[in-house]
Amino acid sequence: MKSLADQIREQLLKPATAVIAKPQPGKPEKKASPKELPPILFALTAYDTSNNKNMVHARFDEKTVRTMKQFKMATGIEVTRLVSFAVKNLFDTYPEFKTTIKQFIQNNEL
Repeated sequence: MKSLADQIREQLLKPATAVIAKPQPGKPEKKASPKELPPILFALTAYDTSNNKNMVHARFDEKTVRTMKQFKMATGIEVTRLVSFAVKNLFDTYPEFKTTIKQFIQNNEL
């Protein structure tokens, strides 16, 4: 059973099959340019979380939580997928984090 919000989200994500209306005299014609989705949304949608079995409890400030919830409503992408993708992207983008962890492990083994 889908909620009303889920149904609306699905309708918004589907390509519109609009009927072309004739311009009315006296009114300027508005050109509807379809907004292109940024490539990051395609990468986020394609991100596979099926093998993710571990959970981490994280705390966010109110504004960030509100933004994440609005992001979910706007795109239909779950917050857990967003956070998982963001953390993986952070570690891939900044290898210094992995270097710091490796150095810590080496120092602990001595």
